[in-house]
Amino acid sequence: MTDSVLRTVVRRETHSPRTAAMLIVVVLIILAAAYAAVEIVVASIGRPPLLIAPAAAFDALAALPTAVAPAALIATGVVLAVIGLVVAILAVAPGRLSKHEMAWGERAVVVDNGVVASALAQHLATESGIARENLLVGVAHRTVDVTVRPPMGIPVDREHLRRIVEDEVASYRLTPSVRTIVRVERPRDAGKEDSR
Repeated sequence: MTDSVLRTVVRRETHSPRTAAMLIVVVLIILAAAYAAVEIVVASIGRPPLLIAPAAAFDALAALPTAVAPAALIATGVVLAVIGLVVAILAVAPGRLSKHEMAWGERAVVVDNGVVASALAQHLATESGIARENLLVGVAHRTVDVTVRPPMGIPVDREHLRRIVEDEVASYRLTPSVRTIVRVERPRDAGKEDSR
């Protein structure tokens, strides 16, 4: 596989398509156009409108600047602009899947964040001697969050744990890169955080 093909495959596997957002917008536009067409046909055959006659709608739209307070028009304009901006961002910005690209020799593989979290937890348990059930590891797009809950009376060096996690994460060569947060929660101070 060429580099460009590999990059395309990795991008497709790590980014979600915007198909759902696009489909919703297209369906709304089609429904609005269908309603307008129905109202025009109903008006042309002389029947009463379903909601509002096209001529009355155009007249109301033309009279809108003088009929409504300027503050209400500005507020409506701002709301419509924000909605338009959100739709534009949804259409253009790539969605993220819970996956990372991981370097594997000369190749890149796509790994699920849950797999990375499980591997980190197992590695940390093996290296530190802390039972696996006392480790909680979460991997997000830009962070690795490790919470260690050692039993009472077991000493824990948070900096040593952080180095173990950072070294293991560095060996994965994840793209995008992640920063690590390590917390140690004792039973008596559950809820308090010790993070870097």
